[in-house]
Amino acid sequence: MNCKIEIWSWLMLILAFAKADYTQAQQFQSDIDFQDSVDYCVAKSQVAPYSAAAINAATGNYDVKYVRLELDTDPSLPQIGGTVTTHFEAVSDLNQLIIELASNMQVSSITQRGQALTFLHNAQGEILIDLPQTQITGVLDSLSITYNGNPISSGFGSFAQTTHAGAPVIWTLSEPYGAKGWWPCKQDLNDKIDEVDVYINTPLGNTGVSNGLLQSETTTATGKRFHWKHTYPIPAYLIAIAVTNYTKYTDVVPGPQPLDIDNYVYPEDLAFAQSQTAITVPIMQFFETTFGSYPFRNEKYGHAQFGWNGGMEHTTISFMGTFNQGLIAHELAHQWFGNKVTCGSWQDIWLNESFATYATGMTVEHLNGSGSFKNWRTAVNNSATSQLNQSVYVPAVDTLSVSRVFSGRMSYNKGGMVLHMLRRKLTDASFKQGLQDYLNDPSLAYDYAKTDDFKAIMEQQSGQNLTEFFADWIYGEGYPTHQADWNMMDPTTLQITMSQTQSHPSVSFFEGIVPVKVYGANAGEEQELLLDIQNDGQVFNFTVPFSVIQIEIDPDVHTISRNNNVTLGLDDLAFAKADIKIFPNPVSEILHLESQSEIVDSWNLYDLAGRLLKSSAPNLQNRNAFQIEIPYSSGLYILEVNTSYGIFTQQVIKQ
Repeated sequence: MNCKIEIWSWLMLILAFAKADYTQAQQFQSDIDFQDSVDYCVAKSQVAPYSAAAINAATGNYDVKYVRLELDTDPSLPQIGGTVTTHFEAVSDLNQLIIELASNMQVSSITQRGQALTFLHNAQGEILIDLPQTQITGVLDSLSITYNGNPISSGFGSFAQTTHAGAPVIWTLSEPYGAKGWWPCKQDLNDKIDEVDVYINTPLGNTGVSNGLLQSETTTATGKRFHWKHTYPIPAYLIAIAVTNYTKYTDVVPGPQPLDIDNYVYPEDLAFAQSQTAITVPIMQFFETTFGSYPFRNEKYGHAQFGWNGGMEHTTISFMGTFNQGLIAHELAHQWFGNKVTCGSWQDIWLNESFATYATGMTVEHLNGSGSFKNWRTAVNNSATSQLNQSVYVPAVDTLSVSRVFSGRMSYNKGGMVLHMLRRKLTDASFKQGLQDYLNDPSLAYDYAKTDDFKAIMEQQSGQNLTEFFADWIYGEGYPTHQADWNMMDPTTLQITMSQTQSHPSVSFFEGIVPVKVYGANAGEEQELLLDIQNDGQVFNFTVPFSVIQIEIDPDVHTISRNNNVTLGLDDLAFAKADIKIFPNPVSEILHLESQSEIVDSWNLYDLAGRLLKSSAPNLQNRNAFQIEIPYSSGLYILEVNTSYGIFTQQVIKQ
């Protein structure tokens, strides 16, 4: 799904995160509307009323095989009712069955083959149903629950009733604990329903939308009846309905097996929606090339407009509050990551949300180019590092905090950047193949996965041990700050000493490859160096084809870090500290360069564009003292000093 807090305010916060870094985020927003690209994640962090248990152990003794929901709805009324029939197989001998339904809902009857069953609907939202006889392990049976009520919304809406342009609308959004708010179900992440039929009865003038394929639309004595059928395994939280006076249109993914993308939108927004949703077609084509065939191709994909500014990835039908590229990509990516393979606990929510977030970034790269993708990474990294702590993996104690589970900073953005780092660590080809192996693994496809499952598959595919990587970036908290101290040992030998501090003590050191870009004085003199950092204070020596005057740590934002710092050579060479003085700095007119032991061979002054502004006279006679006039505009300049010991540079600030 998408964490939606009121997604607007949350995502504005992501973009504003560190005001010093806002310029690049603004640039990205002009390329792709990033406000919605992290989508519904934020809404989820507004959840309030629910304090439901994450796992109900009492529902683990049966396996749901089939569910039929026969629902009576009227979008002008904040209520729902009907009959839900559940087919279940006993995992152990059963005398009592427990199904979950919020305690404010009313159960009028429960029957099995026409026989009324006794039950207790308790304050914890459990229906304790006494079976007429012991159901033996492996035996399949069914029962039907008739109920009604006014569901209590869980904040970002297990059930909502509102209006658009004066027309009434109802919709559901059950992730993570809201399914039992509006229908009797088993909502734990340990069981997927093999097959679902959804019947929606509603007054004339309305359309009822749900998962799967529309089987029939019939007129009844009281209105309309819509029958939807979904034949792939699905968790309870991904079953959804929406009912209003929708207008439908279809985008088509061409090919030997064309795929319909059905869009159900508010009539007043039809023209706007049609201008936006066509982008779904190239995104679908890109995802099928990258991740494999759309997982529910025998049915459909589509969008149904609802009353949020974000979205929710219900299987085969994403509910959308708006229709921009980022949100469309995120919700579509969930059909693979979250719907085909679903996180096996809310601790592992990053397997849903980080993957959909990074797929959105990959879409930016594919459709909008490398510059926009860099801006996307900048915004995501700045969000991920805007606080000092927390891990991508959700601690068990926090799984009842919906705002923590669906933390935009952790479950979406930091996890998304971790996947980018993993991609670079493994290579594009290995990363892509690993994702496909994960999605197609027989024990995970259309089932549940844990973090260790993903780790094992990526290790098997790449041949790399990823234990340290996951320990630091998924289970560990915080981020690194890098310090690079450098100097030129001779005209072509660059030495860099890398140090690191960590924002949180859970990680003693973030090992990994950190890109460093180095620049020479002349146009086009630049090179990216990859530093495989394994310990603090590690020294690297590189041969470069030019004299370096400036270096930057990860300027293209391929790693998670913040507040990185570079110290130029003069400040790091012990002999230079003792022997060479450059003053005053900042300088107004005359810069003084002095050496006690006559080690200076020459000097050059450059601007930041690499243009040589002036040099020392050839064949220096006096190597002790120099006066360098700087008749230039205020700003930053680079002084390159060639000595008997090596080449180093100093930034000079002209007032």
